[in-house]
Amino acid sequence: MVFGDHKLYEDVNLKFTPENCYGIIGANGAGKSTFLKILEGKLAPTTGQVSMGPNERMSSLKQDHYAFDDQTVINTVLQGHERLYAIMAEKDALYAKADFSEADGIKAAELESEFAEMDGWSAESDASQLLQSLGIPESAHESLMKDLPERDKIKVLLAQALFGKPDVLLLDEPTNGLDPMTIKWLEDFLADYENTVLVVSHDRHFLNAVCTHICDVDFGAIELFVGNYDFWIQSSQLAQQLRSQANAKKEEQIKQLQEFVARFSANASKSKQATSRKKQLEKITLDDIKPSSRKYPFIKFTPERELGKDLLRVDNVSKTVDGKKLLDNVSFTVTPGDKTALISRSDVTTSLLMQIIAGEVKPDTGTVTWGVTTNPAYMPKDLTPIFGDSDLSILEWLRQFASKEESDNTFLRGFLGQMLFSGDEVLKPVNVLSGGEKVRSYLSKLMLSKANVLQLDDPTNHLDLESITSLNDALIGFPGSIIFTSHDHQFIQTIANHIIEVGPKGIVDRADMDYDGFLAHEVAQNQVAEIY
Repeated sequence: MVFGDHKLYEDVNLKFTPENCYGIIGANGAGKSTFLKILEGKLAPTTGQVSMGPNERMSSLKQDHYAFDDQTVINTVLQGHERLYAIMAEKDALYAKADFSEADGIKAAELESEFAEMDGWSAESDASQLLQSLGIPESAHESLMKDLPERDKIKVLLAQALFGKPDVLLLDEPTNGLDPMTIKWLEDFLADYENTVLVVSHDRHFLNAVCTHICDVDFGAIELFVGNYDFWIQSSQLAQQLRSQANAKKEEQIKQLQEFVARFSANASKSKQATSRKKQLEKITLDDIKPSSRKYPFIKFTPERELGKDLLRVDNVSKTVDGKKLLDNVSFTVTPGDKTALISRSDVTTSLLMQIIAGEVKPDTGTVTWGVTTNPAYMPKDLTPIFGDSDLSILEWLRQFASKEESDNTFLRGFLGQMLFSGDEVLKPVNVLSGGEKVRSYLSKLMLSKANVLQLDDPTNHLDLESITSLNDALIGFPGSIIFTSHDHQFIQTIANHIIEVGPKGIVDRADMDYDGFLAHEVAQNQVAEIY
């Protein structure tokens, strides 16, 4: 695929087979979503072709959340099987004719036969069951899509993609906007899916849970590797290590590889594809693994001073927005050493609470009290207003937040270089930055702030896997306290030691509990529906 003089990849030859899930990974701009569009036929490749077996059906997750606003929820899902939905519409039109002819009768009989072969009589009940599994109650199935909250629209479009068990399923960032329990449901669904799945995702836990293979978009090519994301990244690191040991005996390198593969084979996923994957892993040879060209930003937050005894107290905070009470008498305490994850099925709720804590929004009632030794730094979810229409370069924008000692060009260029802005890239105007570049620029500002409390609202949004990994590691090692929101399971699990869940009925506060423990507790107590 070539755009002008920019070549994304060439000579790509891949075969995707049933009962496997392929994770498409690569740096931002490498062409992951473009690859899915080529497979779906929305983009024609510069050279080559894509083919499927006869009578096979492909389905994809639609990205336009407003495309079906005039449709009912149930009809939106049914449209995921285009041919079946077309037959239903054609049948209805025929039977509605006032002058129903003999030819119409013959046509209707043909349609009924094809409809029955597609198991059409159970289509609506299947779609309804799928929606209910994703948390959309039956009472909402005849509602118009435009009347649903954004989080429910996402679930309906996911149901549309999954409906009818397509032979090939393409999912581009399917966990975006989903709550943890829905993501868990999707993981279980895909782990047992009998057909072919290709997924683009920045969620490492999700890739590890569902993928049998990784397709790495790198070096202007797309290469296929057996195993999940963790296996790919660690095998790539091993390949780099073996390559640096050029003089080592090949027998010793092979032994290292065998030990590595054996360890991962023993921990294969519990899904029913695990046995097949284990056999494939065991066949890997030294030439099958290759180092990656990925670059990781260097992220480290160093607080200027330690925290005292008090950090944050939120007392009886309530807030109504557009006539709807989103926060009702919310109270909790964050203490020094806490790395607190705010969880909710509504991103609007957690973002609003973060804004109130940061002093960006005033509550209707209640108070927010910071300890006298705190030096908090806040990163909002939407960075667009911050960069706005400014034509400042990244270098000049960052200089505003640097101390006198840090404000010279040599220091700032080196600092930005560690955040993957090299050479003349530091002169790029901030108003043209991509989402990922904005986040890396803002993280640079946070590092210069030397804050001892970080407030981060969905900080992995727009970042590639490498930047997420670097930020994840930096926050694990941060000696201060953190209050954050995220949809990234691994991010929350490895950072948070304090979970606060915010719902219409108030706060569910679990101190001294990691994220997996919190989710297990919710499932065991069957409290999820009651909380929300």
